[in-house]
Amino acid sequence: MSEIRPVFYVSDGTGITAETIGHSLLTQFNESDFHTDRLPFVDTPDKAREAANTIRAAGEQAGVRPIVVNSCVDIELSAILATSGALMLDVFAPFIEPLEQELGRKRQPRVGKAHGIVDFDQYHRRINAMNYALTHDDGMRVDYSDADVILVGVSRAGKTPTCVYLALHHGLRAANYPLTDEDLETDRLPPRLRQYRNKLFGLTIDPDRLHQIRQERRPNSRYAELETCKREVAAADVIFRTEHIPVLSTTHASIEEISSRVLETLGINREMY
Repeated sequence: MSEIRPVFYVSDGTGITAETIGHSLLTQFNESDFHTDRLPFVDTPDKAREAANTIRAAGEQAGVRPIVVNSCVDIELSAILATSGALMLDVFAPFIEPLEQELGRKRQPRVGKAHGIVDFDQYHRRINAMNYALTHDDGMRVDYSDADVILVGVSRAGKTPTCVYLALHHGLRAANYPLTDEDLETDRLPPRLRQYRNKLFGLTIDPDRLHQIRQERRPNSRYAELETCKREVAAADVIFRTEHIPVLSTTHASIEEISSRVLETLGINREMY
C-alpha cells in the first residue's frame, strides 16, 4: 500500500486559488494517495509559524515529506512556511518575474486581493445573480426575460448546482426548467420556453446514474425507478434533437466543465471571479 502524503493549501486569503491549482496538479498523479487540508488566512508571522508547525507535525506522523501549495504573497510568510521542511510550490512565483519584466514594473503585493471585494459592482452582480438562480430554480418562476441562460432537463440532471456555479463564479443570471411528465408527452418545447430558445441549453444524463441519484433522494419511489428514468431521459433527448437545443451529458462531467461548455456554446464571454 502506498504512503499517504499530506498536502496543505496555504493562503493569506481564502485559499481558493491554492486549492484549485493544487487539486488540478494532484489529479495528474492518480496513483499516489494524498491527504489534503486547507489553511486559509495565514496573514501574520505568528499564523505562519503555527501553520509551519502543523505541516511539520503532519509530515512526521505520516513519515513522508509534506507538500505545500502556497499562495501567500508576502515573501516573509512564505519563508516561515518553508521552515516546515515541506516541498514548497508557490503559486505565483513562476509568473511574477516574467510579468515584471514584460510590464516594466514591480508587483505590489496585496493580501487577499484575489477573492476580496475589489469591485463592488461586480460583487453585487454576483449576489444578484445568485438570488436570481435561487428564485428561478426548478421552474418556480417562468418569466425568463432577464435570464442569461436557461438550463433544461429532467429532474436531478444537474441543473441547480450548475446554475448556482454560473451565478457565483461568472455572475450569470441562470435559471433552470425541469421537464415535467406533461412536457415529456410531446417532442416539442414547452410553450413557455419557446420565446427563449436562444437562451436554452439542455442537460441529459445516463438513466442508470439518474436512478442512483433519485434513489438517494426518494428511495424505492416511482420517481426513482429505473424504467421511469429511462423513459424521461429518452423523451427529453427527443425534444432536444427535434428542437435543435444544444445538449451535454452530465453523467461524467464536473460542474466546472458543464459551465464552461454552456458558456462556449451560447457564446457568453464572462470572466471568472
